[in-house]
Amino acid sequence: MEKIPSFTIDHNRLQRGIYVSRKDAVGGETVTTFDIRMKEPNREPALHPGALHTIEHLAATYLRNDPEWRDRIIYWGPMGCLTGNYLLMKGDLESRDIVELMRRTFAFIASFEGDVPGAAPKDCGNWLLHDLPMARWEARKFLTEVLENMGVENMEYPG
Repeated sequence: MEKIPSFTIDHNRLQRGIYVSRKDAVGGETVTTFDIRMKEPNREPALHPGALHTIEHLAATYLRNDPEWRDRIIYWGPMGCLTGNYLLMKGDLESRDIVELMRRTFAFIASFEGDVPGAAPKDCGNWLLHDLPMARWEARKFLTEVLENMGVENMEYPG
């Protein structure tokens, strides 16, 4: 069986950042899948499941309410390896197109206070698995160390 393209990326060299993982034609539209990589794979600890779950709830809520982009958001969800998230958007987009959106999203998470949206038994299948303080910490780290200092190495997969 052939490896899927995302398993051919050299994860030992992959930096944190925003990458175009794939582009698919769907019903005459292009859907761009972004790899929002918050951790250096195999070189630093993965995200804690509770923090990643909270980041998922907050980012999905923020993105689907963003006045500029909400009509283009299809999906935001965690990677199984716990090193980042996938963002699917309508449109033929590049990493640079969404840097400012990701800065706003992660600033929102880093400063969020109050009840996590959807973190109640009737709204979530694992409502107890949330960690807002750690989600805020991880979001601030990604924002200040990566998103505020984006370079080519943070937007193009290693060769």
